[in-house]
Amino acid sequence: MKHPKAWRGVALAATALAVLGAGIATANAATVDNKGGAANNQAKAAPKDPTRGAKGVAGLVNAANAFLDTLSDDQKAEVLIDFTAENAAAWSNLPCAGTCRPGIALGDLTAEQLTAAKAVLAAATGTGTGTGIDQINDILAADDLLAADYDPSTGPGGGGGPAPSSDASAAPAPSAPSGGMGAFQYGSGYYYLAFLGTPSLTGTWELGFGGHHLAVHVTYKNGKGVSASPFFIGVEPISYTGADGATVEAMARQKNAIAALTGSLSTKQLTAATLTESFGDVLVGPQQDGNFPATKEGVAVRTLAPKQKKLVLDAIKPWVAVADDATAQQLLKVYESELDRTFVGVSGGTGYDTQGDYVRIDGPSVWVEFVVQNGIVYQDQVHYHTVYRDHTRDYGGEFSF
Repeated sequence: MKHPKAWRGVALAATALAVLGAGIATANAATVDNKGGAANNQAKAAPKDPTRGAKGVAGLVNAANAFLDTLSDDQKAEVLIDFTAENAAAWSNLPCAGTCRPGIALGDLTAEQLTAAKAVLAAATGTGTGTGIDQINDILAADDLLAADYDPSTGPGGGGGPAPSSDASAAPAPSAPSGGMGAFQYGSGYYYLAFLGTPSLTGTWELGFGGHHLAVHVTYKNGKGVSASPFFIGVEPISYTGADGATVEAMARQKNAIAALTGSLSTKQLTAATLTESFGDVLVGPQQDGNFPATKEGVAVRTLAPKQKKLVLDAIKPWVAVADDATAQQLLKVYESELDRTFVGVSGGTGYDTQGDYVRIDGPSVWVEFVVQNGIVYQDQVHYHTVYRDHTRDYGGEFSF
Protein backbone atom coordinates (compact mmCIF):
# COMPACT_ATOMS: atom_id res chain seq x y z
CA MET A 1 0.00 0.00 0.00
CA LYS A 2 1.47 3.33 -1.08
CA HIS A 3 1.98 5.88 1.67
CA PRO A 4 2.65 9.61 1.24
CA LYS A 5 6.13 10.87 2.06
CA ALA A 6 5.82 13.06 5.13
CA TRP A 7 7.51 13.75 8.42
CA ARG A 8 5.18 12.16 10.95
CA GLY A 9 5.72 11.96 14.68
CA VAL A 10 5.94 8.55 16.35
CA ALA A 11 6.21 7.45 19.97
CA LEU A 12 9.96 6.83 19.94
CA ALA A 13 12.93 8.24 21.81
CA ALA A 14 12.56 12.02 21.73
CA THR A 15 16.25 12.70 21.36
CA ALA A 16 16.38 10.66 18.17
CA LEU A 17 13.75 12.84 16.53
CA ALA A 18 14.61 16.26 17.94
CA VAL A 19 16.20 17.73 14.82
CA LEU A 20 13.51 16.63 12.39
CA GLY A 21 10.83 19.23 13.02
CA ALA A 22 11.50 21.34 9.93
CA GLY A 23 11.38 18.38 7.56
CA ILE A 24 13.32 17.60 4.40
CA ALA A 25 13.98 20.34 1.84
CA THR A 26 13.70 18.97 -1.69
CA ALA A 27 16.24 19.72 -4.37
CA ASN A 28 15.55 20.36 -8.04
CA ALA A 29 13.99 17.09 -9.17
CA ALA A 30 15.38 17.31 -12.71
CA THR A 31 18.02 14.65 -13.31
CA VAL A 32 21.15 15.19 -15.36
CA ASP A 33 22.56 12.73 -17.86
CA ASN A 34 26.29 12.03 -18.26
CA LYS A 35 26.59 14.83 -20.82
CA GLY A 36 25.02 17.38 -18.50
CA GLY A 37 21.69 17.65 -20.32
CA ALA A 38 18.29 17.37 -18.71
CA ALA A 39 17.15 13.77 -18.58
CA ASN A 40 13.74 12.73 -19.87
CA ASN A 41 11.12 13.21 -17.16
CA GLN A 42 9.22 10.23 -18.54
CA ALA A 43 10.00 7.10 -16.53
CA LYS A 44 11.72 4.44 -18.61
CA ALA A 45 13.21 1.00 -18.20
CA ALA A 46 16.65 0.70 -16.65
CA PRO A 47 19.42 -0.68 -18.91
CA LYS A 48 20.69 -4.22 -18.38
CA ASP A 49 23.98 -2.79 -17.10
CA PRO A 50 23.10 0.39 -15.20
CA THR A 51 26.79 1.30 -14.77
CA ARG A 52 27.28 1.16 -18.58
CA GLY A 53 30.50 -0.71 -17.95
CA ALA A 54 32.09 2.17 -16.05
CA LYS A 55 33.95 1.61 -12.80
CA GLY A 56 34.10 3.59 -9.59
CA VAL A 57 32.14 6.80 -9.16
CA ALA A 58 31.48 7.05 -12.91
CA GLY A 59 29.68 3.71 -12.77
CA LEU A 60 27.78 4.82 -9.67
CA VAL A 61 26.61 8.03 -11.35
CA ASN A 62 25.42 6.01 -14.35
CA ALA A 63 23.56 3.60 -12.05
CA ALA A 64 22.03 6.52 -10.13
CA ASN A 65 20.78 8.13 -13.34
CA ALA A 66 19.43 4.79 -14.55
CA PHE A 67 17.50 4.45 -11.28
CA LEU A 68 16.18 8.00 -11.50
CA ASP A 69 15.02 7.32 -15.06
CA THR A 70 12.68 4.60 -13.76
CA LEU A 71 10.94 7.02 -11.36
CA SER A 72 8.02 9.35 -11.78
CA ASP A 73 8.53 13.05 -11.10
CA ASP A 74 6.89 12.66 -7.68
CA GLN A 75 9.24 9.81 -6.82
CA LYS A 76 12.27 11.80 -7.97
CA ALA A 77 11.23 14.56 -5.59
CA GLU A 78 11.43 12.03 -2.75
CA VAL A 79 14.88 10.84 -3.78
CA LEU A 80 16.62 14.09 -4.76
CA ILE A 81 17.01 16.46 -1.81
CA ASP A 82 19.31 19.36 -0.94
CA PHE A 83 22.69 18.58 0.58
CA THR A 84 22.23 20.61 3.75
CA ALA A 85 23.31 19.97 7.32
CA GLU A 86 19.69 19.48 8.34
CA ASN A 87 19.02 16.89 5.65
CA ALA A 88 22.35 15.12 6.13
CA ALA A 89 21.79 14.75 9.87
CA ALA A 90 18.22 13.44 9.46
CA TRP A 91 18.91 9.76 10.08
CA SER A 92 18.26 7.22 12.80
CA ASN A 93 18.98 3.65 13.81
CA LEU A 94 15.41 3.22 15.09
CA PRO A 95 12.61 1.30 13.32
CA CYS A 96 10.77 4.57 12.69
CA ALA A 97 10.36 4.20 8.91
CA GLY A 98 10.13 7.48 7.00
CA THR A 99 9.42 9.68 10.01
CA CYS A 100 13.11 9.93 10.86
CA ARG A 101 14.97 9.63 7.57
CA PRO A 102 14.65 10.99 4.02
CA GLY A 103 14.33 9.21 0.69
CA ILE A 104 12.06 6.74 -1.04
CA ALA A 105 11.08 3.49 0.66
CA LEU A 106 12.21 0.27 -0.99
CA GLY A 107 8.73 -1.05 -0.29
CA ASP A 108 7.23 1.68 -2.49
CA LEU A 109 9.23 0.62 -5.56
CA THR A 110 8.15 -1.64 -8.39
CA ALA A 111 10.24 -4.74 -9.07
CA GLU A 112 12.08 -2.95 -11.86
CA GLN A 113 12.73 0.12 -9.72
CA LEU A 114 13.93 -2.04 -6.85
CA THR A 115 16.42 -3.80 -9.13
CA ALA A 116 17.71 -0.40 -10.26
CA ALA A 117 17.98 0.80 -6.65
CA LYS A 118 19.97 -2.28 -5.67
CA ALA A 119 22.33 -1.61 -8.59
CA VAL A 120 23.01 1.83 -7.11
CA LEU A 121 23.84 0.33 -3.72
CA ALA A 122 26.06 -2.31 -5.29
CA ALA A 123 28.00 0.36 -7.19
CA ALA A 124 28.39 2.54 -4.09
CA THR A 125 29.52 -0.05 -1.54
CA GLY A 126 32.29 -2.56 -0.94
CA THR A 127 32.59 -5.86 -2.75
CA GLY A 128 34.08 -8.10 -0.04
CA THR A 129 32.31 -11.13 1.40
CA GLY A 130 30.46 -10.17 4.56
CA THR A 131 30.94 -6.44 3.96
CA GLY A 132 29.66 -3.70 1.70
CA ILE A 133 26.60 -4.70 -0.30
CA ASP A 134 26.86 -8.29 0.97
CA GLN A 135 26.57 -7.13 4.57
CA ILE A 136 23.79 -4.68 3.75
CA ASN A 137 21.74 -7.52 2.27
CA ASP A 138 22.28 -9.56 5.43
CA ILE A 139 21.14 -6.66 7.64
CA LEU A 140 17.97 -6.22 5.57
CA ALA A 141 17.29 -9.95 5.78
CA ALA A 142 17.70 -9.87 9.58
CA ASP A 143 15.19 -7.03 9.76
CA ASP A 144 12.73 -9.10 7.73
CA LEU A 145 13.03 -11.73 10.46
CA LEU A 146 12.11 -9.12 13.06
CA ALA A 147 9.13 -8.11 10.95
CA ALA A 148 7.97 -11.73 10.86
CA ASP A 149 8.39 -12.29 14.60
CA TYR A 150 7.42 -8.93 16.07
CA ASP A 151 3.91 -8.89 17.51
CA PRO A 152 2.69 -5.28 17.83
CA SER A 153 -0.12 -6.42 20.13
CA THR A 154 2.36 -7.62 22.74
CA GLY A 155 5.20 -5.23 21.98
CA PRO A 156 8.93 -5.99 21.93
CA GLY A 157 9.90 -9.32 23.36
CA GLY A 158 7.25 -11.36 21.61
CA GLY A 159 9.87 -13.36 19.76
CA GLY A 160 11.73 -14.98 22.62
CA GLY A 161 13.02 -18.01 20.79
CA PRO A 162 15.52 -18.56 18.01
CA ALA A 163 15.09 -16.49 14.87
CA PRO A 164 13.14 -18.18 12.08
CA SER A 165 15.04 -19.57 9.13
CA SER A 166 15.71 -17.25 6.21
CA ASP A 167 18.26 -17.19 3.41
CA ALA A 168 19.93 -13.77 3.54
CA SER A 169 21.30 -14.15 0.03
CA ALA A 170 17.81 -14.73 -1.35
CA ALA A 171 15.72 -12.46 0.85
CA PRO A 172 12.20 -11.79 -0.41
CA ALA A 173 11.43 -8.54 -2.17
CA PRO A 174 10.57 -5.91 0.42
CA SER A 175 6.88 -5.59 1.09
CA ALA A 176 5.30 -2.19 0.64
CA PRO A 177 5.13 -0.07 3.79
CA SER A 178 1.71 -0.14 5.37
CA GLY A 179 -0.25 3.07 5.65
CA GLY A 180 -0.72 2.81 9.40
CA MET A 181 2.27 3.88 11.49
CA GLY A 182 2.84 1.88 14.64
CA ALA A 183 5.58 2.43 17.18
CA PHE A 184 7.88 0.00 15.35
CA GLN A 185 8.22 -0.66 11.62
CA TYR A 186 10.54 -3.56 10.88
CA GLY A 187 11.39 -5.07 7.51
CA SER A 188 13.40 -4.30 4.37
CA GLY A 189 10.49 -2.36 2.88
CA TYR A 190 11.20 0.38 5.43
CA TYR A 191 14.69 1.21 4.14
CA TYR A 192 15.10 4.47 2.28
CA LEU A 193 17.36 5.65 -0.53
CA ALA A 194 18.18 9.32 -1.14
CA PHE A 195 20.64 11.46 -3.08
CA LEU A 196 21.65 14.63 -1.25
CA GLY A 197 22.62 16.80 -4.17
CA THR A 198 22.68 15.60 -7.77
CA PRO A 199 24.74 12.48 -8.63
CA SER A 200 27.52 13.78 -10.85
CA LEU A 201 31.25 13.60 -11.56
CA THR A 202 31.49 17.27 -10.60
CA GLY A 203 30.44 19.05 -7.46
CA THR A 204 29.59 17.52 -4.08
CA TRP A 205 26.80 15.09 -3.30
CA GLU A 206 26.00 12.25 -0.94
CA LEU A 207 24.34 8.88 -1.20
CA GLY A 208 22.18 8.12 1.81
CA PHE A 209 20.61 4.77 2.55
CA GLY A 210 19.17 3.45 5.77
CA GLY A 211 16.51 1.99 7.95
CA HIS A 212 16.42 0.18 11.27
CA HIS A 213 19.99 -0.65 12.35
CA LEU A 214 21.53 0.87 9.22
CA ALA A 215 22.56 4.35 8.11
CA VAL A 216 24.93 4.62 5.14
CA HIS A 217 26.37 7.98 4.06
CA VAL A 218 29.00 8.11 1.29
CA THR A 219 30.04 11.54 0.03
CA TYR A 220 31.63 12.39 -3.33
CA LYS A 221 33.52 15.46 -4.52
CA ASN A 222 34.44 15.98 -8.17
CA GLY A 223 34.15 12.31 -9.01
CA LYS A 224 35.97 10.89 -5.98
CA GLY A 225 34.68 9.32 -2.78
CA VAL A 226 35.87 11.38 0.18
CA SER A 227 33.86 10.07 3.14
CA ALA A 228 32.03 6.93 4.25
CA SER A 229 30.72 8.30 7.52
CA PRO A 230 28.67 8.48 9.57
CA PHE A 231 27.93 4.79 9.21
CA PHE A 232 25.67 3.16 11.78
CA ILE A 233 25.26 -0.59 11.64
CA GLY A 234 23.63 -2.92 14.13
CA VAL A 235 21.82 -6.22 13.93
CA GLU A 236 19.18 -8.31 15.64
CA PRO A 237 19.30 -11.29 15.63
CA ILE A 238 23.10 -11.51 15.50
CA SER A 239 22.87 -14.92 13.80
CA TYR A 240 20.27 -17.03 12.09
CA THR A 241 20.04 -20.11 9.92
CA GLY A 242 19.73 -19.60 6.19
CA ALA A 243 17.53 -21.67 3.93
CA ASP A 244 20.64 -23.54 2.81
CA GLY A 245 21.33 -24.57 6.41
CA ALA A 246 24.31 -22.23 6.81
CA THR A 247 24.57 -19.83 9.72
CA VAL A 248 24.36 -16.16 8.75
CA GLU A 249 26.19 -13.73 11.06
CA ALA A 250 25.67 -10.33 9.50
CA MET A 251 28.25 -8.56 11.69
CA ALA A 252 30.75 -11.35 12.19
CA ARG A 253 33.59 -9.34 10.63
CA GLN A 254 33.12 -6.44 13.04
CA LYS A 255 32.69 -8.58 16.14
CA ASN A 256 35.58 -10.93 15.33
CA ALA A 257 37.96 -8.08 14.51
CA ILE A 258 37.14 -6.27 17.74
CA ALA A 259 37.50 -9.49 19.75
CA ALA A 260 40.88 -10.23 18.14
CA LEU A 261 42.14 -6.77 19.06
CA THR A 262 41.06 -6.77 22.69
CA GLY A 263 42.02 -10.43 23.06
CA SER A 264 45.60 -9.50 22.15
CA LEU A 265 45.94 -7.05 25.04
CA SER A 266 48.04 -8.05 28.03
CA THR A 267 46.65 -7.59 31.52
CA LYS A 268 48.57 -4.32 31.85
CA GLN A 269 47.37 -3.09 28.46
CA LEU A 270 43.78 -4.04 29.20
CA THR A 271 43.94 -2.14 32.48
CA ALA A 272 45.20 0.92 30.61
CA ALA A 273 42.41 0.52 28.04
CA THR A 274 39.62 0.19 30.59
CA LEU A 275 37.29 3.18 30.71
CA THR A 276 35.71 4.38 33.94
CA GLU A 277 32.27 4.74 32.32
CA SER A 278 29.69 2.09 31.46
CA PHE A 279 27.83 2.22 28.16
CA GLY A 280 24.33 1.15 27.19
CA ASP A 281 24.63 2.49 23.64
CA VAL A 282 27.06 4.26 21.34
CA LEU A 283 27.93 7.83 22.31
CA VAL A 284 28.11 9.47 18.89
CA GLY A 285 25.01 8.00 17.29
CA PRO A 286 22.16 9.76 15.47
CA GLN A 287 21.66 13.43 16.32
CA GLN A 288 25.05 13.44 18.06
CA ASP A 289 27.06 14.95 15.22
CA GLY A 290 30.32 16.42 16.48
CA ASN A 291 29.74 15.32 20.09
CA PHE A 292 33.05 13.50 20.48
CA PRO A 293 34.60 13.37 23.96
CA ALA A 294 37.07 16.19 24.47
CA THR A 295 39.75 13.84 25.80
CA LYS A 296 40.92 10.59 24.24
CA GLU A 297 40.83 7.70 26.70
CA GLY A 298 42.21 4.19 26.80
CA VAL A 299 45.47 2.57 25.83
CA ALA A 300 47.65 4.47 23.37
CA VAL A 301 48.19 2.48 20.19
CA ARG A 302 51.77 3.79 20.00
CA THR A 303 52.54 1.63 23.06
CA LEU A 304 51.33 -1.57 21.38
CA ALA A 305 53.42 -4.15 19.56
CA PRO A 306 53.50 -4.04 15.73
CA LYS A 307 51.19 -7.06 15.46
CA GLN A 308 48.72 -5.37 17.80
CA LYS A 309 48.84 -2.16 15.76
CA LYS A 310 47.88 -4.22 12.73
CA LEU A 311 44.95 -5.62 14.71
CA VAL A 312 43.80 -2.06 15.42
CA LEU A 313 43.80 -1.29 11.69
CA ASP A 314 42.08 -4.63 11.01
CA ALA A 315 39.40 -3.65 13.54
CA ILE A 316 38.74 -0.39 11.70
CA LYS A 317 38.51 -1.97 8.24
CA PRO A 318 35.08 -3.68 8.47
CA TRP A 319 33.35 -0.34 9.02
CA VAL A 320 35.28 1.62 6.40
CA ALA A 321 34.65 -1.18 3.90
CA VAL A 322 31.02 -0.11 3.57
CA ALA A 323 32.27 2.31 0.90
CA ASP A 324 33.43 1.31 -2.56
CA ASP A 325 36.84 -0.34 -2.49
CA ALA A 326 38.81 2.68 -3.78
CA THR A 327 37.28 5.08 -1.25
CA ALA A 328 37.82 2.61 1.58
CA GLN A 329 41.48 2.17 0.67
CA GLN A 330 42.11 5.92 0.68
CA LEU A 331 40.47 6.34 4.09
CA LEU A 332 42.37 3.42 5.56
CA LYS A 333 45.67 4.97 4.45
CA VAL A 334 44.80 8.03 6.51
CA TYR A 335 43.83 5.99 9.56
CA GLU A 336 46.98 3.86 9.31
CA SER A 337 49.14 6.99 9.21
CA GLU A 338 47.47 8.17 12.42
CA LEU A 339 47.68 4.94 14.42
CA ASP A 340 50.31 6.26 16.82
CA ARG A 341 47.90 9.03 17.83
CA THR A 342 44.96 6.65 18.23
CA PHE A 343 43.55 5.16 21.44
CA VAL A 344 41.58 1.99 22.22
CA GLY A 345 39.10 2.01 25.10
CA VAL A 346 37.09 -0.86 26.56
CA SER A 347 34.30 -1.18 29.09
CA GLY A 348 32.51 -4.24 30.42
CA GLY A 349 33.73 -7.64 29.30
CA THR A 350 35.57 -8.72 26.17
CA GLY A 351 33.35 -11.67 25.27
CA TYR A 352 30.88 -9.43 23.40
CA ASP A 353 28.00 -11.52 24.61
CA THR A 354 26.77 -9.39 27.53
CA GLN A 355 24.91 -6.09 27.84
CA GLY A 356 27.44 -3.27 28.18
CA ASP A 357 30.45 -4.93 26.55
CA TYR A 358 31.96 -1.96 24.74
CA VAL A 359 34.96 -1.00 22.60
CA ARG A 360 36.03 2.38 21.23
CA ILE A 361 38.74 3.28 18.72
CA ASP A 362 39.44 7.01 18.76
CA GLY A 363 42.05 8.60 16.50
CA PRO A 364 42.73 12.06 15.11
CA SER A 365 40.26 11.14 12.38
CA VAL A 366 38.68 7.73 12.92
CA TRP A 367 36.04 6.97 15.54
CA VAL A 368 34.53 3.48 15.94
CA GLU A 369 32.19 2.28 18.70
CA PHE A 370 30.90 -1.25 19.28
CA VAL A 371 28.44 -2.03 22.08
CA VAL A 372 26.42 -5.07 23.08
CA GLN A 373 22.80 -4.62 24.13
CA ASN A 374 20.07 -6.95 25.29
CA GLY A 375 17.65 -7.98 22.58
CA ILE A 376 14.51 -5.98 21.81
CA VAL A 377 12.41 -8.49 19.88
CA TYR A 378 14.45 -11.53 20.99
CA GLN A 379 14.86 -10.61 24.62
CA ASP A 380 16.72 -13.78 25.57
CA GLN A 381 19.51 -12.83 23.16
CA VAL A 382 21.85 -9.87 22.69
CA HIS A 383 22.27 -7.61 19.70
CA TYR A 384 24.86 -5.10 18.48
CA HIS A 385 24.93 -1.36 17.97
CA THR A 386 27.98 0.21 16.31
CA VAL A 387 28.93 3.46 14.63
CA TYR A 388 31.82 4.65 12.47
CA ARG A 389 32.55 8.36 12.41
CA ASP A 390 35.35 10.65 11.28
CA HIS A 391 36.24 13.70 13.36
CA THR A 392 36.67 15.86 10.24
CA ARG A 393 35.17 13.92 7.30
CA ASP A 394 31.59 13.11 8.36
CA TYR A 395 29.28 14.07 5.47
CA GLY A 396 32.40 14.87 3.45
CA GLY A 397 33.47 17.51 5.99
CA GLU A 398 30.85 19.86 4.58
CA PHE A 399 29.31 20.98 7.87
CA SER A 400 30.35 22.13 11.32
CA PHE A 401 28.49 20.67 14.28
